[in-house]
Amino acid sequence: MSNAIQFVTDAKGDRTAVVIPLVDYEQLMEDIQDLADIVDRRSEPTLQHHEFLAQLRQDGLLSD
Repeated sequence: MSNAIQFVTDAKGDRTAVVIPLVDYEQLMEDIQDLADIVDRRSEPTLQHHEFLAQLRQDGLLSD
C-alpha cells in the first residue's frame, strides 16, 4: 500500500470517507476475492503434501 491515502472530512473535521490510489483499491479487491474463495472451498477435502505432489506429477504438471 502506498502512503497516498487521503481522508474526506465533514464540517466538524470528522473523517467520513477515504480516498486511496486505484492500485491499492485493486489489491484490496483481489485480497477480498481470495478470502471469499477460501471460504467457498473450506469444506473441500484436503490432501497430504506428498499426495498433492503425486497428483501434479500424474497430471503432467510437475516433473521429478
